[in-house]
Amino acid sequence: MSDFVLYEVDAGVAVLTINNPPVNALSPGVPEQLEAAIARAGADAAVEAVVVIGAGRTFIAGADIREFAKIVSGEKPRLDWYGLLNRVEDCPKPVVMALHGTTLGGGLEVAMAGHYRVAVESAQVGQPEVKLGIIPGAAGTQRLPRLCGLLKAAEMCALGEPIGAKEAYAAGILDRIVEGDLLAGAKALAREVALARPPKTRERGEKLGVVDFGGLRGIVATKMRGQKAAVAAIDAVEAAGRLSFEEGCAFEAKLFQECLFGDQSKALIHVFFGERTVAKIPGLAKDAQVLPISQAAVVGAGTMGAGITTAYLNAGIPVVLKETTQAALDKGVGAVRRNFESAAKKGRLTLAGVEEKMAMLSPALSYEGFETADVVVEAVFENLELKKKTFAEIDAVAREGAILATNTSTLDVDAIASATRRPEWVIGHHFFSPANVMRLLEIVRGKATSDTVIATSMELAKKLKKVGVLAGNAFGFIGNRMFQAYMREAVFLVEEGATPQFVDETLVSWGMAMGPLAVGDLAGIDVGWRIREEFKHLEIPGVRYPKAGDRLAELGRFGQKTGAGWYRYDAERKAQFDPEVLKIVREVAEREGIVPHDVAAEEILDRTLFALVNEGAKLLEEGIALRAVDIDIVYVNGYGFPAWRGGPMKFAEIVGIPKVYRRVLEYHERFGHHWAPAPLLKRLAESGGKFDA
Repeated sequence: MSDFVLYEVDAGVAVLTINNPPVNALSPGVPEQLEAAIARAGADAAVEAVVVIGAGRTFIAGADIREFAKIVSGEKPRLDWYGLLNRVEDCPKPVVMALHGTTLGGGLEVAMAGHYRVAVESAQVGQPEVKLGIIPGAAGTQRLPRLCGLLKAAEMCALGEPIGAKEAYAAGILDRIVEGDLLAGAKALAREVALARPPKTRERGEKLGVVDFGGLRGIVATKMRGQKAAVAAIDAVEAAGRLSFEEGCAFEAKLFQECLFGDQSKALIHVFFGERTVAKIPGLAKDAQVLPISQAAVVGAGTMGAGITTAYLNAGIPVVLKETTQAALDKGVGAVRRNFESAAKKGRLTLAGVEEKMAMLSPALSYEGFETADVVVEAVFENLELKKKTFAEIDAVAREGAILATNTSTLDVDAIASATRRPEWVIGHHFFSPANVMRLLEIVRGKATSDTVIATSMELAKKLKKVGVLAGNAFGFIGNRMFQAYMREAVFLVEEGATPQFVDETLVSWGMAMGPLAVGDLAGIDVGWRIREEFKHLEIPGVRYPKAGDRLAELGRFGQKTGAGWYRYDAERKAQFDPEVLKIVREVAEREGIVPHDVAAEEILDRTLFALVNEGAKLLEEGIALRAVDIDIVYVNGYGFPAWRGGPMKFAEIVGIPKVYRRVLEYHERFGHHWAPAPLLKRLAESGGKFDA
């Protein structure tokens, strides 16, 4: 067995060093060796006190998440964490936990079983288990409130956000902040308390009492909408105030078990690993070169161009931003500045930092400066001929070896690349609005795109703090190709009698960040309308297509930017019901021969969500999406799909692929062409398989 815990004695202090790189996760063997080392120190006559410290960049970053799946599958039993940590806490000699880096989840639970905790100022501590759909499962909900009080503990466990060392010290979680060498500071404290009776966290009760959790429950209901683990975390912490430690631990164990074996935990763990899986590209040359990106250029200073520029500047990459007129350029530069000033108001950036970022921006009305760029991003209006013209201009000025990226959301990357002499250097970098905030970067490879350009783009996504997902070149790629099917059914449902509010509210209640019609208003109804007009020649005669949204666009109701779309908007862009929309929709339905009927919430959910799944299965079959998990990560990070439902394809597996297939068949019989079942969906439904099995 590996030496996960190193043992040495220095002048009466046993130093136990956790050594499980890269983040000292509590993998099998680590907790057992830590317990054994604590017992050894307790029995060692040469030892008066103990220090536990982490090797490398952190203390203990948390549990080994892979172990959760093994427990759920029955492959192995769960470790007796309660007994183990109680035995650590029962050490007859003072145990000082020395924290640096991130001490999260099980790591903090281990630290709280020590008698004292010290940390460097840069350290962070937290209980983020809720982000995996579970609650702390090693007495975290019982020891933490005994250190920092019930309300603070409940907030940390329910919201899952880490706190810095200063805040942790003020709250009582830490006993000291060490300036200088952490190990030296921890040893100093250990020698100070060597003869003292070790204080046990589980025996403390001075910070327990009656607390009103109503305010926090309200925050959780909004911020963690639909997530069972967040509510369970508050319940478990609340129990610490009315039950004994042992009874509280038993209650925590019950809630932990329910969460761990629940669908939400499976979904969130799927997303956790999925964000790591999508970075691995099957078939990509292992020796594909990753080029350095130290200078960028952006063409187009509109909403997307300004957001993309902000993202690059945030990553420390200077940008040349080009527009065609001074007014448009000034407006774009102003938008970039407002992005940074907004970050400063939220405390994420200093005012000096704003100026430092802006100093890296070079506004331009020509292509001067583009010749030194390592990557050029085109962010002009979504029109193929305009983009081809722009790429021809970029091709004439960009240096050899520069990546030429288009931010198109739907158009043919190969057609755009054909305007250049170097299609192997052309790729899609589809950012999502607002580009400086949204985590997704859909990376679209053309038929000639080189492995070097793909590998560099995937690495660049990380540098920009984005989740890069590779997609093939097809209309709409992964995200918008599927969203088209989702929006189609939403508009059909409105044309058939549902109100826009009922459609949107049903999907938001289910977990979506926004309803599809509200998303249309936010993005601009005219965007999809113009794209559909451009591709109208591809429509199949006799097949029904959604018309109500296009009719709104024809009337100048483009959404939020015009104050009216599916909803009417006030000066603060707050959506309001507009009876005029119902009148317009009824006129469209009558013209199309659609007879209105009552629409149930179940039909809204099945038609919109299963349309996503069926289209996703087609994308997998066509090779546009590499894996089902790629689709899930696109939808969770770019389209507001709730992570706790796992993404469209994982959601289908949880619901049951046979059930989804049966409903798709029913809709195919009722509605025809659009609902033709994906052959992959049929095969999996009949074989009992899974998408990525």
